[in-house]
Amino acid sequence: MADPSSYRPAPGSIPTDPGVYRFRDQHGRVIYVGKAKSLRSRLSSYFQDIAALHPRTARMVRTGASVEWTVVHNEVEALQLEYSWIKEFDPRFNVKYRDDKSYPFLAVTMGDPFPRAQVMRGAKKPKTRYFGPYSHAWAIRETLDLLLRVFPIRTCSTGVFKRAGQVGRPCLLGYIDKCSAPCVGRIGEDEHRSIAEDFCDFMAGNTSRFVKSLTAQMKAAAADLDFERAARLRDDIEAMTKALERNAVVLGDGTDADVFAIADDELEMAIQVFHVRGGRVRGQRGWVADKDAEGVPSLIEHLLLQVYAGESGDGIPREILLPVLPTDPAAMGELLGSVRGHKVELRVPQRGDKRTLMETVRRNAEQSLARHKVARAGDLSARAQALEELTTHLALDQSPLRIECFDVSHVQGTNVVASMVVFEDGLARKSEYRRFIIGRDGDGQVDDTAAMREVLTRRFRRYLSERHELDEDGKAKKFAYPPNLVVVDGGLPQVNAAAQVLQELGVVDVACVGLAKRLEEVWVPGDDFPVILPRGSQGLYLLQRVRDEAHRFAITFHRERRSKAMTVSGLDGIPGLGTARQQALRKHFGSVKRIRAASAEQIAEVPGIGPALAATIVARLGAQPSEPAVNVTTGEVLD
Repeated sequence: MADPSSYRPAPGSIPTDPGVYRFRDQHGRVIYVGKAKSLRSRLSSYFQDIAALHPRTARMVRTGASVEWTVVHNEVEALQLEYSWIKEFDPRFNVKYRDDKSYPFLAVTMGDPFPRAQVMRGAKKPKTRYFGPYSHAWAIRETLDLLLRVFPIRTCSTGVFKRAGQVGRPCLLGYIDKCSAPCVGRIGEDEHRSIAEDFCDFMAGNTSRFVKSLTAQMKAAAADLDFERAARLRDDIEAMTKALERNAVVLGDGTDADVFAIADDELEMAIQVFHVRGGRVRGQRGWVADKDAEGVPSLIEHLLLQVYAGESGDGIPREILLPVLPTDPAAMGELLGSVRGHKVELRVPQRGDKRTLMETVRRNAEQSLARHKVARAGDLSARAQALEELTTHLALDQSPLRIECFDVSHVQGTNVVASMVVFEDGLARKSEYRRFIIGRDGDGQVDDTAAMREVLTRRFRRYLSERHELDEDGKAKKFAYPPNLVVVDGGLPQVNAAAQVLQELGVVDVACVGLAKRLEEVWVPGDDFPVILPRGSQGLYLLQRVRDEAHRFAITFHRERRSKAMTVSGLDGIPGLGTARQQALRKHFGSVKRIRAASAEQIAEVPGIGPALAATIVARLGAQPSEPAVNVTTGEVLD
């Protein structure tokens, strides 16, 4: 851990202007981003007596090795720059708002030639309209099934859509008039897009004009004695009404608003939001986050940036109801208003229906926090305790904020692969996971110790070569940051092999241990006896989670490789045609059937295939014209 006084800026060198600052660790990685109305006042607060700081802040300044700042003109610019840096660098010490569960959205892919309505989860995609989130996927499907009577938008996948066009027959929904069947040309691209836009308008809350229009059409059809059409329109109106009834009216003035509420304790907080459109609750979402010394107004500010960043203008309501205003509500309102194109009002409701609705949202937040506490998966105190225990029991120089674990998977030395998983602050960081193929020729057998040597050598050679380099975007490369602690799955032979690799490469600031499965013993290089962590300790629990995650990741990759290896093809056994050249041939022609039909000259056009090898391939495939590729496990014909 660094001494904060070693990198404290000189007195008077910090400006008093508003701006955004970044703390970096000894490897140049951004670990914290913040903003301030006065940079001098804010940054000076980090370099006071360490004992007076919040524990999380104290750990951050000890981990840091330098601080830098950028001056801006006003608070709005500071908000924008702070968010862009947090998104770019993903600093480990900034508060992270984690979804308390996976919420499904009703999405319409307006970027497609024929937009599709479907249930989506995860990150939002561009050129797609989202509605929700909903509590359950079945609620979306029921609503969508009702509305397809009125808005027969496409709901099928790309494969089903193309196949229907090839055979000239629509799917079942096309036959029962719940799809306009653009796949077979019943309507054109412009007509289908118009239906999709009307569907989006209805889901966005503009419902009255559709009900009024259908009612007028029903009365006109009845007046013309077209009772069959009038009955169909009556059923469409009923379907619309049922879809609307699923969302209770909570605000009588028909307003559009997002209502936030918070439930918290000393360590964590849970946030819930109800999305109200046209006075009705259209969706609900929740997050949990670790609390720090910033205070609730600052946390609210960061939350609003996360929720509304990347939203289109119509995704931001004109009114946002909050339990506490952010640090600078005027700047936040101006920033959101510039995205929406109209004024956005942030306020705390004091009475009436809006205050009553906020109490309902708050009760939901309390229940969410209670569920999260039961799980204890993100308990800050437990993670902090685990890191402290590992530092103490393993006699580490610094807390293992970044742990990398390596595991090897194979069957009797064949199809050997390895995995690298990364935990930061006791939480999995899946974007940093890596997979390795050991012994790329695939012919020789490699034991566990040799495999561990190879994977660690490759990982830390990349670290040594990339630690001072930047990629095309000016960011550090993927292996540029070393871990504080390396964990290998195995006993003394594996951990000694790992330590020898680090010593040979000159990596002296990375600790290394092994975790044996039999008795969950922790082995330290060079020691004849293992370190026994207390049963039930948070430190041992963290090591087990890291080891088990590495094992899961490795065995999943191994099964993929083994499945491919068990696929018998007509290309196997041809002299000079290895795995790489087989892949090049398949990529160029698409299948063994097409390779078999190609001439030697056509095959020789593939990079890496010469005339002699091309002639050999034609001769071999011509001698076995009826041998398709077969999966030896299932017997399934693959070509």
